[in-house]
Amino acid sequence: MDKPHLLAQIVATLEHDLDVLTRAAQTAYEAATAEENIAENKYDTLGLEASYLATGQARRSAEIRQALQIYQQLLLRAYDPARGVQVSNLVTLEDEAGERRQVFLGPEAAGLKIGDGDKLVTVITPRSPLGQLLLGKRVDDEVSLGMQILFIVDAA
Repeated sequence: MDKPHLLAQIVATLEHDLDVLTRAAQTAYEAATAEENIAENKYDTLGLEASYLATGQARRSAEIRQALQIYQQLLLRAYDPARGVQVSNLVTLEDEAGERRQVFLGPEAAGLKIGDGDKLVTVITPRSPLGQLLLGKRVDDEVSLGMQILFIVDAA
């Protein structure tokens, strides 16, 4: 998968997630403020629970909005062997059994999975354990993640 296409898919996924979460937060807010959900006694917590849910969803929406803005402004840089792996590099890793996987070292949205099957790319950030290990590493280097040894076979 080429990086411009991957970046476009990340942005599209974040836009979709933001839209869904914004609608869900609005629904929870409406439930929290609905007249029929006003507490009648101290054990009637439906409105309070909806308020907590709306607050959490609003926070998550803000996080996704921030990640979306960062990705919309992200400059894709080619892998530079002199600098090693950096943010915006697409890295192919191989384990000792020969299984390969691709990770995109992005600034935000860790855990996002783009594509499927052999074309699956997982977004990681420099804050993740694997992201920390990859920063500055070069093709043919190996990294040890717990009991697993991974080899960097390609970077773009």
